[in-house]
Amino acid sequence: MALANELGIPEEAIELRFIRAGGPGGQNVNKVASAVQLRCDLKASPSLPERVRDRLRTLAGRRLTADDVIVISAQRFRTQEHNKRDALERLGEMIAQARIEPRVRKPTKPSRASKERRLEGKQKRSEVKKTRKVSHDW
Repeated sequence: MALANELGIPEEAIELRFIRAGGPGGQNVNKVASAVQLRCDLKASPSLPERVRDRLRTLAGRRLTADDVIVISAQRFRTQEHNKRDALERLGEMIAQARIEPRVRKPTKPSRASKERRLEGKQKRSEVKKTRKVSHDW
């Protein structure tokens, strides 16, 4: 698994299981275990920084098990090899996305001019609404 090494995850942390795929496909689907279930143990991946692992946990969502294992199922293709490559690529994309540091938002305050523009707009709107009022002289 050369791709596992490129991802920075030891081979021991990745487990591949070949299972029968569901859905259409007839006899081929019924007798060939072409679908792949990739399991990546985050605890067994000390090479990933803790911040990246935390973001991975968030990105994984429902695919994360209680014992910190990401499960990716791939069954788009008819062959084991294609599905295996697909699962590893999807894991790679997830790790690449987790490695991107989110930018910290710097709180800002509205400028004096923008406050004045806002208030002017409110004043104009108020004037428009006042012209709609029906005056009763009782």
